Order: sequence, then C-alpha cells, then structure tokens
Amino acid sequence: MKDRRALTAVTINELAARRWSPRAYDGERPVSHQHITALIEAARWAPSCFGAEPWRFLVWNRADDAAGWQAAFDCLSPSNHKWAHRAPLLMLACAATHFEHNGQPNRWAQYDTGMAALSLSLEAVAQGLVAHQMGGFDIAKVRAAFSIPEDFTPMAMVAVGYQAEADTIADEETRQKELKPRARKPVGERFYRGRWGVAAG
Repeated sequence: MKDRRALTAVTINELAARRWSPRAYDGERPVSHQHITALIEAARWAPSCFGAEPWRFLVWNRADDAAGWQAAFDCLSPSNHKWAHRAPLLMLACAATHFEHNGQPNRWAQYDTGMAALSLSLEAVAQGLVAHQMGGFDIAKVRAAFSIPEDFTPMAMVAVGYQAEADTIADEETRQKELKPRARKPVGERFYRGRWGVAAG
C-alpha cells in the first residue's frame, strides 16, 4: 500500500502522521475480537467534560452479525456504498444531548464524542487497521433501524478494516479520490496567534 503519511513542517507523533481515511478495504480479512476490543477501549478512555463519557458506539461485525452489518450498510449514502461494502466492521458514534448526572444540556458532548472517535481511529493505526469516518448516512433510517433514543444524536459512521490496494475499488471516481495526494490548508488560514485573524506559524 502507498505510504500516505502527513507531510508536516516538523515531526509529529507517528500514529497521527500515518492516520488517514482510505476507501480501499480488504473484504476478505475480518477484524479480530481482540482488535475490536482495543478500538473500544481506546474510545472509552477518551477525555470528556465532567468525565461524562457522552458517547455511545454501535458496532456491527460482518463476521458474526451479517444481518446487522447489512442493515447498517443500508443506511449509508450511495457515494459510501461504492466502497464501504468491503469494510468488515461498521460503527456508529452517537452523542448524548444531556448530562446524565444533572439532566442539563451537554453542549460539549459532540466535541467529546469526536475525541473518542479520533482515539479509536488512532488505535486502529496502532493495530495495523484503518478507519474512515463518514457523515454520509441517513440519520432517520439508522435511528429507526437500531432504536436510537431521541436524546442521542448519531454523529458519524466509521468503516474499519485492513487496507487494500486502490485498484480493488471498482468505481473510477472513488478510486481517484483514494489516489489523490493528501493536503491541508496553510497553517495561517486555520490557526491564529493571540487574536482572531493573526496567522500562527
């Protein structure tokens, strides 16, 4: 597989540099129970406001729950159908709308759930796996299919598995996305020093 590590101004943590969101998955290689447990543990130990752990993750492993996996896959957008059918593991990250301990709105929950999902994604790299987070799914459909309570917001679907070569992707447009060079905006456009609009760098 092509090395897609981030091109950074200085050396950063190896897991962060190697993390990216591929679309080419080895559809014949399942994710072991041990690796799934490691992903869950990494997400479980993410930081959260008041230690509330506002996230909930649904996990569908095609190897032992083909029907559940298919129902989750059916909730994905057509563009994600083009490649995610080869991912052996699908997950859904959901965020609580309120704190459990006092019933007050938790405006940090989505931020915290994102940190849990990133922790999971970095652990995937450490385990030799890849993870691709997706916003393209039908929220109403996934909520109905899996009885997700109204006080939890489905945030992102995550495909997890072993990376394959780009030529395993049948759709040409999707394959070109896989091969496109990685890029980010210049630091000064997104990071400010001391006050808004003053470029950091």
